[in-house]
Amino acid sequence: MKETYGFFMPSVNVMGAGSVEDIGGLIKDNKGTKALVVTDSVLVEIGIVEKVTQHIEEAGLEFVVFDGVQPNPTVSNVEAGLDLLESEDCDIVISLGGGSPHDCAKGIALVATNGGSIKDYEGVDQSTEPMMPLIAVNTTAGTASEMTRFCIITDEERHVKMAIVDWRVTPNASINDPVLMMKKPPALTAATGMDALTHAVEAYMSTIATPVTDSAALMAIKLISENLRNAVANGDNFEARDNMAYAQFLAGMAFNNASLGFVHAMAHQLGGFYDLPHGVCNAILLPHVTEYNLISNPQRVADIAEAMGENIDGLSTRDAADKGIDAIKKLSIDIGIPATLSDIEGVKKEDFPTLADACSATNPRTATKEQVIDIYNAAY
Repeated sequence: MKETYGFFMPSVNVMGAGSVEDIGGLIKDNKGTKALVVTDSVLVEIGIVEKVTQHIEEAGLEFVVFDGVQPNPTVSNVEAGLDLLESEDCDIVISLGGGSPHDCAKGIALVATNGGSIKDYEGVDQSTEPMMPLIAVNTTAGTASEMTRFCIITDEERHVKMAIVDWRVTPNASINDPVLMMKKPPALTAATGMDALTHAVEAYMSTIATPVTDSAALMAIKLISENLRNAVANGDNFEARDNMAYAQFLAGMAFNNASLGFVHAMAHQLGGFYDLPHGVCNAILLPHVTEYNLISNPQRVADIAEAMGENIDGLSTRDAADKGIDAIKKLSIDIGIPATLSDIEGVKKEDFPTLADACSATNPRTATKEQVIDIYNAAY
C-alpha cells in the first residue's frame, strides 16, 4: 500500500543576527495594521519586548502587549489574550518568547477566527478556518514552537496538557535572531536545549521518519552536542547561541513532520500534573525511553551516538547504541539537569499509575500501562 507524508513549516523563516528588524515588513506582508504582542512579564522586565516593538513602531504600525502568559500556558491565558485582542481591534498576532508565548498566541489566533474555546481544538486538525495571521519571534533555543503545527495548552480544571496538532496553527512567519537569545539564564538554556535534543532524537526514532526528517534530526543532534555546553557555560557566546538557534529549528523541522514518542507523552503528563518545566521532564526521561526503545532499532540509536561525537569504530551495533544513551545522560548531567525524578520536589512514585496513560502512535516500541510505569520508576 502506498504511503504518503506531508511536510509542514512556515512559509517564511528569517534567521541570523539582526533578523528581528524585518518584523515590520512581515506584519505589512500579512496585511496587519495593529498587532497583539503575546509574551510574558519577564521579557517585558528585561527589555526584550521593547527591543522588538521599537521595530514595529518604526514601521508605522500599532501594537498592544499581552504579557500574561504563564510558563505552562493555560486555557485562562488564552481567554485573557483573546479578550484583549478583541477589545483593541487587533488584526494580527505576534508571539515573542519561547514555547509558552508561542503556544498561547497560537491558541488566541485560532480561537479568534474559529470561535468557541481552545478546548474545542484538542486533537488533530480540529479547526475549520485559518487562524488570524501570526508571526513568531523566538527568544529561546528549544521548543521550535515558532515554526510548528503543535500547540500545548494546560487545562487547569483537568490538570492536563492538551495537545493541539493542526496545520492551521503553523505560524505565517518565524524569526530566529540569536541576539535576542543572549544572556539567557543557564538553567533555562539547559532545559530548552535538552527539549530540542529530545525533539531530534524522538523524530529520528519515529515510525514515520523520512529521509527529509532524518537529515534535519541528525544535524540538530550534532549541533546541540557541540554547542549546548558552551551556551550554558557562557550566555554571551554568540557562536554557541547562533548554532543552537539553527539546531532547535532543525529539530523542529524533524518532529513537526515525523512527530514524537513516549518521552514527550510522559513529560506532558508530568508537567501538567506537577506544573514542571517541560525541558527538564524531557531531559530526565529521554535516556530511559531511548533505552526502552533500543530493541526496536538499535542502529538508529548507534547513529545518534555518532552524531553526538562518540567514537563507535569497531563496536557492535548494540555497544554503539549504548554509547548513545550514555552520551545523552552525560550531556544532561554536564549542564546541570537533575539526574532523576526523585530530585524534583513533589514528584511521588504513587502518582505514576495516574500519569501512565501517556500514548504515542509514532513511538517505535509499543508499551502497556505497566511498562510506562516501569519507565517512570527507572527515571525515579
